[in-house]
Amino acid sequence: MASTSAPDVPDWPYCGDGVTNGDRVGCIGRSVDPHPACLAHLSGPDRDAHLASLNAGDDIDHRGTSFTGQLLTQLLNALSDPTTNHPRLGDARFESATFTDNADFESINFTGDARFHRAMFTRNAWFESATFTREAQFDSVTFTGTAGFESVTFNGVARFHSATFAGAAWFLLATFSDAAVFISATFTDVGFRAATFTGTAYFASASFNHDARFAAATFAGTAQFRSATFAGTADFGSATFNGAARFRLATFTGTADFESATFAGIADFGSAIFTGIADFEAAGFTDDVDFGEAVFERAGELGPLVCGNTVLLAGTRFGGPVTLSIAARRLDCHRTRWESTAALRLRHADVDFAQAVFEYPLSIAAEQAHFRHSRGVRGSVVPEDLVVGTTGSGVRIVSLRGVDAAHLVLADIELTQCQFTGTVHLDQIRLEGNCTFATVPARTQWRWLRPQRFTQRRTLAEEHYWRSRQPTAVPGWQQAIVDTSPTEHVGPAQLAPVYRALRKAFEDSKNEPDAADFYYGEMEMRRHDHDRPRAERALLAAYWALSGYGLRATRAVVWLLLAMTGTLFVMMLWGLPADSWKPETVGSLSGRHVRLPTGKPDPVNPTNALQERLSSQRFEGSLRVVVNSVIFRSSDQDLTTTGTYIEMASRLTEPVLLGLAVLAIRGRIKR
Repeated sequence: MASTSAPDVPDWPYCGDGVTNGDRVGCIGRSVDPHPACLAHLSGPDRDAHLASLNAGDDIDHRGTSFTGQLLTQLLNALSDPTTNHPRLGDARFESATFTDNADFESINFTGDARFHRAMFTRNAWFESATFTREAQFDSVTFTGTAGFESVTFNGVARFHSATFAGAAWFLLATFSDAAVFISATFTDVGFRAATFTGTAYFASASFNHDARFAAATFAGTAQFRSATFAGTADFGSATFNGAARFRLATFTGTADFESATFAGIADFGSAIFTGIADFEAAGFTDDVDFGEAVFERAGELGPLVCGNTVLLAGTRFGGPVTLSIAARRLDCHRTRWESTAALRLRHADVDFAQAVFEYPLSIAAEQAHFRHSRGVRGSVVPEDLVVGTTGSGVRIVSLRGVDAAHLVLADIELTQCQFTGTVHLDQIRLEGNCTFATVPARTQWRWLRPQRFTQRRTLAEEHYWRSRQPTAVPGWQQAIVDTSPTEHVGPAQLAPVYRALRKAFEDSKNEPDAADFYYGEMEMRRHDHDRPRAERALLAAYWALSGYGLRATRAVVWLLLAMTGTLFVMMLWGLPADSWKPETVGSLSGRHVRLPTGKPDPVNPTNALQERLSSQRFEGSLRVVVNSVIFRSSDQDLTTTGTYIEMASRLTEPVLLGLAVLAIRGRIKR
C-alpha cells in the first residue's frame, strides 16, 4: 500500500515501511502492539489476529495510518456491537490518517474521544447518523470529496478548526450539544439546514466559497460568524438564533437570505459587507441589531424587519437605491451614508438621523398600516409582537443635526423632540402629511402670583430645552434628555435662524398659516437674544405685547378696544368743550354798506364736576370722535386743546392696532 510522507518524525511509534533516500521516515502509521508495523502493513495473519482481538467499545489508535475502503470496513466490523449491529468505539485516534477510498463511518457510536486531526479523506466521507459522545476533533482535516454528516449527534465539542471541505459538506439535521468550532474552516458547498447548535457555534473567519445553507437551523447559544466570507448564497431563512448572532466583518458576496429568521439575542452585523441582495424580510430581532459601519452595495430592499429594541445603522453605507422597511423602538442612522435614492418606511421608531449624508432624494415616512409579506404567504401581515408596548405606530425623529436637508422629505413624522440646530439647507426640507411639532405649555401657569399663559403654537424641542433652563421657567417646558446630543449651548441666537428656515420651507409649500408659528418663534428668539441691540429688543417687545408680532388678532383687538375706551372717557371728561358754540352775528352800518361777520368763540373747557360730564350727549359726541379716528376721518367736532391732542394721538395709534388685528386674521386664513 502507498505510504504517507511526512516532513517531521511523528511522536508515536511508527511503522517506517517504504523508507527511501528521499523519504527517511517512510510510513508514519502507528505501530500495532506488539508488532512494529501499522495496521496497513501488518501481514495477513497478524492483521487477522489483531482484528479478532477487538471488541465493541475498545480504544483504537491508528494515527498516520493509510486506510483503503476494505481495510476500514474490516476494522469497523471488528468493533461492531451485536446489540445494534453498528460499530461502537471507545477513544478513536485517526490523527494524520489517510483514507484513500470512500470512508464509511455511518451510524458509528464514538463513546470516547474521536480524533481525526490533520486526517485526509481523498474520496467521500460518510458519517450519517453517527454519534460522538465525547469530543470530536476534525481540526485541519481535508475532505476532498463529499463530507456527509447528516443527522449526526455531537454530544461533546465538535472541532473543525481550519478544516477544508473541497467537496460538498452536509450537516443537515445535525445536533451539536456542545460547542461547534469551525473557525477558519473552508467550505465549497455546505448545508446545515435544520441543524441544532445548543452550544456556541464558532464560524469566525470561515470561508464559504459557494452556497451556505443554514435555513431553519437553531442556534441556542452564541453564533459567531465574525470575519466569515460567503461567496455564494448565505441562506439563513427561518433560522433561529436564541443567543447572540455575531456576523461582524463578515462578507456576503452573493445573496444574504435571513428571511423570517428569529434573533432572540443581540445580532451583530457591524462592518459586514453585503455585495449582493440582503434579504431580511419578516426577520425578527428581540434585542438590538447592529449594522454599524456595514456596507450594502445593492441591497434594493431591506426588510420589512421587526426589532424589539434598536436597529443600529450608524456609519452604514448604502451604495445603491434602497427601500428600508423597519418596525422598531429606535433607529440609529447617525453618520449613515446614502449614495443613491432611499426611502425609509418606518413604524413605531424613534429615529436619530444626525450627521447622515445623502446627495439624492431621501424620504422618511411613517407607515400607518402593518407591513406585509411580499413572498411566502403573500400579503400576510408581518407580526409586530416584538414592539408591543410602544405608543402607537407613529415615527419620531429625535435629531437632524448636521444633515443637509436639501433632498429630505418627511411624511407624517412626529418632530416634538427633534433637534434641528446645525441642519444645513433646512429651508429646502419638505414636510408632507401630518408632521407634528412640540407645543407650548397648554394651561395657565402661576408664578409669583402672576398668571402666565402661552398662546398655542408649534415650537422646536430646543426652545423647550432652552426655556426649561431659565431661572424664571414655568412648569411645562420639557427638559433635554441627558444622553441626547448636547443642547446646553443652544440658545436664541442659534434658534432664530432655524425658525426662519422652517418658516420659509412652509411658505414655499404654500402653507402660510403654519408658517406663521415659525415666524412667531423666530421673533421670540430675536426678542430674547441678549446679543442684539437693546433698542431692537425693546421694539420687538412692544410688537409682541401689542399684537403678538402681528399674529395674535385677539391681543390687537383688546388693545384697540382699550385704546378706544380710554379715548372715549378722556374725550368725555376733558376733550369736549363745556357748550357747543352758537353763531353770533355782529353788524355795522356805514353809509350804504352793511357788514355782518359771524364769530366763533374759542371752545371753553368744562368746569363742572367730572360725574356731570359723563352724560349721554357728551358720550355720543366722544364716540363719533373715537370711531372716526380709527378710520382716519375727522368728526368735525369742536374739541378743547386737550381733546385735539387726544384725537391726534388716537388717529395715529388706533388705526395701527386695527391694521395689526386685520394682519393677524389674514395670516391665519391666507392660502
